Amino acid sequence: MLETSVRLLRLLALLQTRREWSGADLAGRLGVTDRTVRNDMERLRILGYQVDSSTGVTGGYRMGAGAQLPPLLLDDEEAVAIAVGLSTAAAGTVAGVEETSVRALAKLERMLPSRLRHRVNALQSATVSVARRGPGVDPATLTGIAAAVRDRETLRFDYQGSGGEATSRSAEPHRLVYTGRRWYLAAWDTGREDWRTFRVDRMRLRTPNGPRFAQREPPEGDAALYVMRGVGTRQWTYQARVRLHVPLETAADRLPPEAGLLEPLDDQSCLFLTGADVLHDLASFLGGLGFGFTVLEPDALADHLRTLADRYREAATPDP
Repeated sequence: MLETSVRLLRLLALLQTRREWSGADLAGRLGVTDRTVRNDMERLRILGYQVDSSTGVTGGYRMGAGAQLPPLLLDDEEAVAIAVGLSTAAAGTVAGVEETSVRALAKLERMLPSRLRHRVNALQSATVSVARRGPGVDPATLTGIAAAVRDRETLRFDYQGSGGEATSRSAEPHRLVYTGRRWYLAAWDTGREDWRTFRVDRMRLRTPNGPRFAQREPPEGDAALYVMRGVGTRQWTYQARVRLHVPLETAADRLPPEAGLLEPLDDQSCLFLTGADVLHDLASFLGGLGFGFTVLEPDALADHLRTLADRYREAATPDP
């Protein structure tokens, strides 16, 4: 049998990996009796950990939400992952967490063994971020939405549209989607009885949340795909379908996620679904990609490209 101190550390680690454990499962993992598990739970409570327990067929143990965060038991890979994540958050788009992330990272690095600290420092020194900063998002808004997604509670919020108009909305939140620049929420709009994509930085949550709801199947079975289609096409005045004369992997390396949606066609080309509010902006963007393309839709974009081609040809022809 393991020594009591070692067993308590393993017990803490197990409690942090799952929402709830039965006494029998814990006893089996630790190689002890159910009574020993109960005694160890009492020892954890004496040490200041809040461990909740319930009886009956569905009873078990779970870590409670105490007044203070208990020490976390992390393996090497988890510790490195958290350190790198905090470094990324320090330069992210969630407003107000940069300073907090730096403080948390400083605390974590002080506790890391030297072998792990060297790994984290090497990765940080070898990495340069060129990600474009998007609009800041209130952390409380993000966590509020995430909790509503988890608990399947209807969200009530004020929303500012792209034109500045404010509306009161009610929606069943499905998934948060981060494109690398902005945060979006895929949700079922109860007032419009349809799926909608909301920019999180334009949302102001109202409390309390509405009633619980039954989970719906997202459009095309994929919330992220639905959001990317909306971000890349439906929000624009001019929606375009363009055949790019390069393999999908090549196009994906060049195009940011928020530019639109890529779909495979064959080994040498792919379909690009994108758009813009101004035709000239869209034509300039496509022309600057550095590889060939063919406009499939709309005809207005093809006509604009022909006009530009005539203008450039004339500009490149010397006067006699």
